[in-house]
Amino acid sequence: MPQLTLMTYLIVCPLVFLGGFVDSIAGGGGLITLPAYYIAGLSPSLAGGSNKLSAMSGTAVATYKYAARELVDWRKGIASLLGSFPGSALGAYLLTLLPELYVRMGLVIALPFVALLVLRNKDLSQRSPLVPVQWTLPASFTIGLLVGVYDGLVGPGTGTFLILAYVMLLGEEALKASGTAKLINLGSNLGALGVLITTGHVLYALALPAAAFGMAGNVLGTNLAIKKGAPFIRVLLLMVLALLLGKLVIDLLPEIRSLINA
Repeated sequence: MPQLTLMTYLIVCPLVFLGGFVDSIAGGGGLITLPAYYIAGLSPSLAGGSNKLSAMSGTAVATYKYAARELVDWRKGIASLLGSFPGSALGAYLLTLLPELYVRMGLVIALPFVALLVLRNKDLSQRSPLVPVQWTLPASFTIGLLVGVYDGLVGPGTGTFLILAYVMLLGEEALKASGTAKLINLGSNLGALGVLITTGHVLYALALPAAAFGMAGNVLGTNLAIKKGAPFIRVLLLMVLALLLGKLVIDLLPEIRSLINA
Protein backbone atom coordinates (compact mmCIF):
# COMPACT_ATOMS: atom_id res chain seq x y z
CA MET A 1 0.00 0.00 0.00
CA PRO A 2 1.57 3.33 -1.03
CA GLN A 3 2.08 6.01 1.60
CA LEU A 4 -0.28 8.93 1.02
CA THR A 5 1.15 12.39 1.64
CA LEU A 6 -0.14 15.88 1.05
CA MET A 7 1.91 15.95 -2.15
CA THR A 8 0.08 12.83 -3.38
CA TYR A 9 -3.26 14.62 -3.12
CA LEU A 10 -1.85 17.81 -4.64
CA ILE A 11 -0.77 15.80 -7.69
CA VAL A 12 -3.70 13.42 -8.12
CA CYS A 13 -6.73 15.58 -7.32
CA PRO A 14 -6.03 18.45 -9.79
CA LEU A 15 -5.24 15.93 -12.55
CA VAL A 16 -8.49 14.07 -11.86
CA PHE A 17 -10.31 17.43 -12.00
CA LEU A 18 -8.71 18.13 -15.40
CA GLY A 19 -9.48 14.60 -16.61
CA GLY A 20 -13.12 14.96 -15.55
CA PHE A 21 -13.36 18.30 -17.34
CA VAL A 22 -12.01 16.85 -20.61
CA ASP A 23 -13.96 13.59 -20.34
CA SER A 24 -17.31 15.31 -19.82
CA ILE A 25 -16.90 17.11 -23.14
CA ALA A 26 -14.94 14.86 -25.50
CA GLY A 27 -14.15 11.63 -23.67
CA GLY A 28 -10.61 10.39 -23.12
CA GLY A 29 -10.27 11.67 -19.56
CA GLY A 30 -8.63 8.41 -18.54
CA LEU A 31 -5.57 9.45 -20.55
CA ILE A 32 -5.02 12.06 -17.83
CA THR A 33 -6.43 10.43 -14.68
CA LEU A 34 -4.92 6.94 -14.86
CA PRO A 35 -1.31 8.20 -15.14
CA ALA A 36 -2.05 10.42 -12.12
CA TYR A 37 -2.59 7.33 -9.98
CA TYR A 38 0.58 5.75 -11.37
CA ILE A 39 2.51 8.89 -10.38
CA ALA A 40 1.12 8.41 -6.86
CA GLY A 41 2.82 5.01 -6.75
CA LEU A 42 -0.24 2.76 -7.02
CA SER A 43 0.05 -0.68 -8.61
CA PRO A 44 -1.70 -1.11 -11.99
CA SER A 45 -4.68 -2.96 -10.47
CA LEU A 46 -5.06 -0.52 -7.57
CA ALA A 47 -4.64 2.45 -9.92
CA GLY A 48 -7.24 0.98 -12.29
CA GLY A 49 -9.79 0.43 -9.53
CA SER A 50 -9.25 3.83 -7.90
CA ASN A 51 -9.40 5.55 -11.27
CA LYS A 52 -12.61 3.70 -12.15
CA LEU A 53 -14.29 4.87 -8.92
CA SER A 54 -13.35 8.54 -9.35
CA ALA A 55 -14.18 8.45 -13.07
CA MET A 56 -17.55 6.79 -12.52
CA SER A 57 -18.56 9.43 -9.97
CA GLY A 58 -17.80 12.20 -12.44
CA THR A 59 -19.51 10.41 -15.32
CA ALA A 60 -22.66 9.97 -13.22
CA VAL A 61 -22.80 13.73 -12.59
CA ALA A 62 -22.17 14.54 -16.26
CA THR A 63 -24.86 12.06 -17.37
CA TYR A 64 -27.37 13.65 -15.00
CA LYS A 65 -26.61 17.16 -16.24
CA TYR A 66 -26.85 16.18 -19.91
CA ALA A 67 -30.07 14.25 -19.25
CA ALA A 68 -31.58 17.20 -17.37
CA ARG A 69 -31.11 19.29 -20.53
CA GLU A 70 -32.60 16.48 -22.67
CA LEU A 71 -29.21 15.91 -24.31
CA VAL A 72 -29.27 12.10 -24.00
CA ASP A 73 -30.80 9.91 -26.71
CA TRP A 74 -32.08 7.11 -24.49
CA ARG A 75 -33.16 4.69 -27.24
CA LYS A 76 -29.88 4.82 -29.12
CA GLY A 77 -27.86 4.96 -25.92
CA ILE A 78 -29.47 1.88 -24.38
CA ALA A 79 -29.07 -0.02 -27.67
CA SER A 80 -25.36 0.86 -27.70
CA LEU A 81 -25.07 -0.02 -24.03
CA LEU A 82 -26.49 -3.48 -24.70
CA GLY A 83 -23.91 -3.94 -27.45
CA SER A 84 -21.03 -2.73 -25.29
CA PHE A 85 -21.37 -5.57 -22.75
CA PRO A 86 -20.57 -8.47 -25.13
CA GLY A 87 -18.19 -6.19 -27.04
CA SER A 88 -16.01 -5.42 -24.03
CA ALA A 89 -15.98 -9.11 -23.06
CA LEU A 90 -14.91 -10.03 -26.61
CA GLY A 91 -12.24 -7.33 -26.57
CA ALA A 92 -10.83 -8.62 -23.29
CA TYR A 93 -10.76 -12.14 -24.76
CA LEU A 94 -9.05 -10.96 -27.95
CA LEU A 95 -6.46 -9.23 -25.79
CA THR A 96 -5.33 -12.68 -24.64
CA LEU A 97 -4.96 -13.89 -28.24
CA LEU A 98 -3.71 -10.97 -30.33
CA PRO A 99 -0.22 -9.46 -30.04
CA GLU A 100 -0.82 -6.08 -28.38
CA LEU A 101 1.85 -4.53 -30.61
CA TYR A 102 -0.24 -5.08 -33.74
CA VAL A 103 -3.38 -3.67 -32.12
CA ARG A 104 -1.59 -0.49 -31.07
CA MET A 105 0.14 -0.09 -34.43
CA GLY A 106 -3.23 -0.34 -36.17
CA LEU A 107 -4.57 2.44 -33.97
CA VAL A 108 -1.55 4.66 -34.61
CA ILE A 109 -2.22 4.31 -38.34
CA ALA A 110 -5.99 4.88 -38.00
CA LEU A 111 -6.03 7.86 -35.61
CA PRO A 112 -4.70 10.47 -38.09
CA PHE A 113 -7.52 9.54 -40.48
CA VAL A 114 -10.07 9.94 -37.66
CA ALA A 115 -8.58 13.36 -36.83
CA LEU A 116 -8.79 14.32 -40.51
CA LEU A 117 -12.52 13.54 -40.51
CA VAL A 118 -13.00 15.81 -37.49
CA LEU A 119 -10.96 18.58 -39.13
CA ARG A 120 -13.05 18.41 -42.30
CA ASN A 121 -16.26 18.91 -40.32
CA LYS A 122 -15.51 22.37 -39.01
CA ASP A 123 -18.31 22.58 -36.43
CA LEU A 124 -19.34 18.93 -35.94
CA SER A 125 -22.75 20.00 -37.16
CA GLN A 126 -25.67 17.62 -37.43
CA ARG A 127 -25.74 15.99 -40.85
CA SER A 128 -27.87 13.48 -42.72
CA PRO A 129 -27.16 10.10 -41.10
CA LEU A 130 -25.20 7.59 -43.17
CA VAL A 131 -27.35 4.85 -41.62
CA PRO A 132 -30.99 4.60 -42.84
CA VAL A 133 -33.53 5.54 -40.16
CA GLN A 134 -34.98 2.01 -39.96
CA TRP A 135 -31.52 0.69 -39.10
CA THR A 136 -30.78 3.23 -36.37
CA LEU A 137 -31.19 0.88 -33.41
CA PRO A 138 -29.27 -2.05 -34.94
CA ALA A 139 -26.54 0.44 -35.92
CA SER A 140 -26.49 1.83 -32.37
CA PHE A 141 -26.10 -1.71 -31.02
CA THR A 142 -23.27 -2.35 -33.49
CA ILE A 143 -21.51 0.88 -32.50
CA GLY A 144 -21.72 -0.19 -28.86
CA LEU A 145 -20.42 -3.64 -29.78
CA LEU A 146 -17.42 -2.35 -31.75
CA VAL A 147 -16.51 0.38 -29.27
CA GLY A 148 -16.92 -2.20 -26.50
CA VAL A 149 -14.38 -4.42 -28.28
CA TYR A 150 -12.01 -1.44 -28.41
CA ASP A 151 -12.63 -0.74 -24.71
CA GLY A 152 -11.81 -4.31 -23.73
CA LEU A 153 -8.83 -4.49 -26.07
CA VAL A 154 -7.23 -1.05 -25.65
CA GLY A 155 -9.34 1.19 -23.38
CA PRO A 156 -8.40 4.89 -23.53
CA GLY A 157 -10.54 7.13 -25.74
CA THR A 158 -13.70 4.99 -25.71
CA GLY A 159 -16.00 7.97 -25.12
CA THR A 160 -14.28 9.91 -27.90
CA PHE A 161 -14.94 7.19 -30.45
CA LEU A 162 -18.57 6.93 -29.31
CA ILE A 163 -19.10 10.65 -29.91
CA LEU A 164 -17.50 10.48 -33.36
CA ALA A 165 -19.55 7.42 -34.35
CA TYR A 166 -22.82 9.05 -33.26
CA VAL A 167 -22.06 12.29 -35.11
CA MET A 168 -20.65 10.80 -38.32
CA LEU A 169 -22.76 7.65 -38.70
CA LEU A 170 -26.06 8.45 -36.99
CA GLY A 171 -26.18 12.19 -37.73
CA GLU A 172 -26.45 13.05 -34.03
CA GLU A 173 -25.87 16.62 -32.90
CA ALA A 174 -22.51 16.89 -31.12
CA LEU A 175 -23.89 17.86 -27.70
CA LYS A 176 -26.41 15.03 -27.71
CA ALA A 177 -23.73 12.61 -28.90
CA SER A 178 -21.56 13.64 -25.97
CA GLY A 179 -24.43 13.22 -23.51
CA THR A 180 -25.37 9.81 -24.91
CA ALA A 181 -21.74 8.67 -24.75
CA LYS A 182 -21.76 9.44 -21.02
CA LEU A 183 -24.78 7.18 -20.51
CA ILE A 184 -23.04 4.33 -22.34
CA ASN A 185 -19.79 4.82 -20.41
CA LEU A 186 -21.67 4.94 -17.12
CA GLY A 187 -23.46 1.67 -17.72
CA SER A 188 -20.62 -0.25 -19.32
CA ASN A 189 -18.20 0.58 -16.49
CA LEU A 190 -20.50 -0.34 -13.61
CA GLY A 191 -19.73 -4.05 -13.89
CA ALA A 192 -15.99 -3.48 -13.98
CA LEU A 193 -16.16 -1.21 -10.93
CA GLY A 194 -18.18 -3.82 -9.03
CA VAL A 195 -15.51 -6.45 -9.68
CA LEU A 196 -12.69 -4.10 -8.68
CA ILE A 197 -14.45 -3.12 -5.45
CA THR A 198 -15.22 -6.71 -4.42
CA THR A 199 -11.63 -7.79 -5.11
CA GLY A 200 -10.23 -4.93 -3.02
CA HIS A 201 -8.59 -2.95 -5.82
CA VAL A 202 -9.75 0.53 -4.76
CA LEU A 203 -7.72 2.84 -2.50
CA TYR A 204 -10.63 4.76 -0.98
CA ALA A 205 -8.44 7.18 0.98
CA LEU A 206 -7.27 8.62 -2.34
CA ALA A 207 -10.07 7.69 -4.75
CA LEU A 208 -12.89 9.35 -2.79
CA PRO A 209 -11.28 12.82 -2.48
CA ALA A 210 -10.21 12.52 -6.13
CA ALA A 211 -13.80 11.61 -7.04
CA ALA A 212 -15.00 14.92 -5.57
CA PHE A 213 -12.52 16.77 -7.80
CA GLY A 214 -13.54 14.66 -10.78
CA MET A 215 -17.20 15.50 -10.20
CA ALA A 216 -16.35 19.20 -10.06
CA GLY A 217 -14.41 18.91 -13.33
CA ASN A 218 -17.34 17.13 -14.97
CA VAL A 219 -19.77 19.83 -13.81
CA LEU A 220 -17.57 22.61 -15.22
CA GLY A 221 -16.95 20.72 -18.47
CA THR A 222 -20.61 19.87 -19.01
CA ASN A 223 -21.69 23.46 -18.40
CA LEU A 224 -19.08 24.76 -20.86
CA ALA A 225 -20.04 22.18 -23.50
CA ILE A 226 -23.71 23.12 -23.23
CA LYS A 227 -22.88 26.83 -23.35
CA LYS A 228 -20.31 26.80 -26.18
CA GLY A 229 -21.66 23.91 -28.27
CA ALA A 230 -20.19 21.84 -31.10
CA PRO A 231 -17.12 23.98 -32.06
CA PHE A 232 -15.82 23.74 -28.49
CA ILE A 233 -16.40 19.97 -28.44
CA ARG A 234 -14.55 19.66 -31.76
CA VAL A 235 -11.43 21.36 -30.36
CA LEU A 236 -11.41 19.06 -27.32
CA LEU A 237 -11.92 16.01 -29.54
CA LEU A 238 -8.86 16.92 -31.59
CA MET A 239 -6.83 17.44 -28.41
CA VAL A 240 -7.87 14.04 -27.05
CA LEU A 241 -7.07 12.32 -30.36
CA ALA A 242 -3.62 13.94 -30.37
CA LEU A 243 -3.07 12.90 -26.74
CA LEU A 244 -4.17 9.34 -27.49
CA LEU A 245 -1.91 9.15 -30.55
CA GLY A 246 1.03 10.43 -28.52
CA LYS A 247 0.43 7.89 -25.76
CA LEU A 248 0.21 5.00 -28.22
CA VAL A 249 3.43 6.05 -29.98
CA ILE A 250 5.28 6.34 -26.65
CA ASP A 251 3.98 2.91 -25.58
CA LEU A 252 5.12 1.41 -28.89
CA LEU A 253 8.69 2.77 -28.84
CA PRO A 254 10.21 0.12 -26.50
CA GLU A 255 8.58 -2.71 -28.46
CA ILE A 256 9.74 -1.28 -31.79
CA ARG A 257 13.30 -0.95 -30.42
CA SER A 258 13.25 -4.55 -29.22
CA LEU A 259 12.09 -5.72 -32.66
CA ILE A 260 14.85 -3.72 -34.38
CA ASN A 261 17.53 -5.04 -32.01
CA ALA A 262 16.31 -8.65 -32.20
